[in-house]
Amino acid sequence: MEYLGFFAAIIIGISLGLIGGGGSILTIPILVYLFKVNPDQATSYSLFIVGMTALFGSYSHYKMGNLKLKSALYFAIPSIISILIIREVIFPQIAKTLFCVASYNVSKDFLIMIIFSVLMITAAISMIKKNQPEIKNAETNYLQLSIIGFLVGIVTGFLGAGGGFLIIPALLFFANLPMKQAVGTSLLIITINSSIGFAGDLYIGTPINYSFLLSVSAMALIGMFIGSQLSKKIDGAKLKPLFGWFVLVMGFYIITKEVLF
Repeated sequence: MEYLGFFAAIIIGISLGLIGGGGSILTIPILVYLFKVNPDQATSYSLFIVGMTALFGSYSHYKMGNLKLKSALYFAIPSIISILIIREVIFPQIAKTLFCVASYNVSKDFLIMIIFSVLMITAAISMIKKNQPEIKNAETNYLQLSIIGFLVGIVTGFLGAGGGFLIIPALLFFANLPMKQAVGTSLLIITINSSIGFAGDLYIGTPINYSFLLSVSAMALIGMFIGSQLSKKIDGAKLKPLFGWFVLVMGFYIITKEVLF
């Protein structure tokens, strides 16, 4: 299963490099089901893996001139605030066992996986839908961009996901960026969000297996390099629906596994 996990890590990187998002949403299921990492700890590991991979991807897009720093900061700063609130204040206070239904205990780990599966299904639907025409606004709506950034930070903080599938539409419609720049800027935002979230986990003393993290991250970086090279030749938007169907199946698989087994 570990070999399959390392192969899946490459897929994470390819997706991030090619379409700027989507791959990070697979990190938690890969860590939990293939590497047998506890869901609670997997959220921390995911922040490191996704952040490290997105860092190299954003540098690649920087060289191609696809980063818009002002839009990234207006999005990322509110995200950082909400991430820190979730990771350092709220998340540690959530009990391991939340409540009981009949004789069944609803745990924190169960809640993480169920919410994550719902998020995967939602993301998959957005990727499967036909691309809407880009809306060209006269000016960038920085207020709405910041509000969405705060909300994405909540998702990133609670689930350890980069939120690229939410960031890119926000950059398209509120920052008025073309697709290539939205992808590159999204990777920069994911880097900032994930790095801050992981640093917060280190501060509160979350146990980390660095040799494992670096091994998985190395595989994801290989995928990121492949994806970045492919993005020069292939339109990532054309592959997004296919990847969306895969994420959709994974989302329903997680719900089925968590509820029935």
